[in-house]
Amino acid sequence: MKIPVVRNILEVNERIAAENRRIFSENKVLVLNLISSPGAGKTSLLEHTIDALHKEIRIGVIEGDIQSNIDAKRISKKGIPTVQINTDGACHLDGNMIRETLNSLNLESLDLLIIENVGNLVCPAEFDTGENHKIMLLSIPEGDDKPVKYPLIFRQSSVLLINKIDLLPYVDCDINKIKKLSYRINPNLTIFEVSCKTQEGLSQWYRWVKKKVNALARKKSQR
Repeated sequence: MKIPVVRNILEVNERIAAENRRIFSENKVLVLNLISSPGAGKTSLLEHTIDALHKEIRIGVIEGDIQSNIDAKRISKKGIPTVQINTDGACHLDGNMIRETLNSLNLESLDLLIIENVGNLVCPAEFDTGENHKIMLLSIPEGDDKPVKYPLIFRQSSVLLINKIDLLPYVDCDINKIKKLSYRINPNLTIFEVSCKTQEGLSQWYRWVKKKVNALARKKSQR
């Protein structure tokens, strides 16, 4: 009896996520769903991205955590619209949770909305929120076997950021193995090697984000 229940939950979520996507599209907002294990560096990546792009791109953030608003406080200090979702035990954000936050955001005033999902490589991969792209962050200390262990998130992501490359001399991790296994699962994956500590490689990520936002802006002007 569990399989039909799970299927029904996912089908309902897909309908809500599709409606979210329609709302985002109507408001011409690019939505990125940022996913990683706990401690991989999502919030640090967000902080650097905001610092680098906020003068060119109007950014909003939805912060997802099981408890607390620690990360939301960090992001709100940047002076951008920030909404907190506490899941109270749920291991992911879903379409309905995102829908509930939309009244707290002025989508017309945003070019980019970044969803920082709950720290988890499993559940967030299964639940669409209405985003344009899933963005995965994997940190070097997690090891090079994660594509084999968690293939779904690698398959569904548009971008993989391999973070904490500054730790490569001190950690037994083969970054080429990560890339090889990742491309085997998803040949269309874009991979950036970065360090949020030293900011190495982040400029490539910024260019990718700006390219996607600008592409959406061009569609706006053509309508």
